[in-house]
Amino acid sequence: MTIALSHGGSNIYSSPEPAEEVLVGTKQGIVTLKRNRGGSAWEVSRRALEGRHISSIIVEPRSGMIFAGGFFGSVHASADGGLTWERRDAGLSHADVYCLAYVYQGDQIRIFAGTEPAHLFFSDDYGNHWTELASMRSVRSVDKWWFPAPPHTAHVKFITFDPNTSSTIYACIEQGAFLKSADGGKTWIELNELGSYTDQSRPVEHFYDVHKALIDPRDPRRIYVTGGAGLYVTNNGGAGWERWMCPDWADDVYPDGLVFLPCDPQTMFVSAAEHNPRSWRQSRFSGSKIYRTRDGGKRWEVCRNGLPERMQQEVGALCLHEWGESFSVFAATTAGEVFCSDDGGDHWSLAVSGLAPVAKKGHEKLLGAA
Repeated sequence: MTIALSHGGSNIYSSPEPAEEVLVGTKQGIVTLKRNRGGSAWEVSRRALEGRHISSIIVEPRSGMIFAGGFFGSVHASADGGLTWERRDAGLSHADVYCLAYVYQGDQIRIFAGTEPAHLFFSDDYGNHWTELASMRSVRSVDKWWFPAPPHTAHVKFITFDPNTSSTIYACIEQGAFLKSADGGKTWIELNELGSYTDQSRPVEHFYDVHKALIDPRDPRRIYVTGGAGLYVTNNGGAGWERWMCPDWADDVYPDGLVFLPCDPQTMFVSAAEHNPRSWRQSRFSGSKIYRTRDGGKRWEVCRNGLPERMQQEVGALCLHEWGESFSVFAATTAGEVFCSDDGGDHWSLAVSGLAPVAKKGHEKLLGAA
């Protein structure tokens, strides 16, 4: 099986066997990593879309199609396993693509693309034609969406779906809102403006910085969201939220990557920098770590045994691949490193290094990466 590791693409996979290929979205295109014959190490097998900063990759298993979104690079598709690519963006009115996702609706696949400025598009014909879901911008907070760095324009950072109901869509707006549509995108509500927050010490506006979301497959009312300054959890579909913090997290911690194990959603991993990126400009240091919980987030532990104690660079992409009775976790950094654990996070190894940065655009510059 081929899986992908990218900032804003698919990040959870399942298959009977371990992945043989990993497509990594970097600042200089897609790098394909292949397991060597012994199966214990990885090597670079090819490169594609060089010169484009890849934001997101999705691999659609039914057709074998691969889609790649690019920061200021639109959408490209490959029908031959990533050997050749073509641009597919008719109707996509914004070329700065931040995230891609797909969902099955019966026998049909619908692909979604989120952009900067924050607009959401879908395609029902494998990216040949795109249509905007303009209703997403009808929510009351839309005029307040913004981003701290120039040009202060918000973007759709991540898209996910209710695992039991394909017509229920969630969109993470950085910065501005955590949105839900229960009717395939016809209407939307703002989940982070509903109800109250258990932790009143944290101003509500910090939850407007929305990064990634996980929907618990056992109970879709239980939702986890990473955002600037914390991990937010609801048990009632967004009517009320709690802010959860790991023991060593500072008040301005910056969690981003978030994945869980499909067969046991109590097991989750989150990547987090010590402080908000505003501090990186001076420190050139993120202090990133990867954390694991086995009990649904009540207790967290720092992943060690092969990972740096505190990374100077940020974890720009995190994904999990469940296979057989085990699973692997992959993490890529703004320094172009890819770390891998094949035993559920107990031990890690440096799979490859020397790649171009794997990062949300701009983060690599704050940390001094090329």
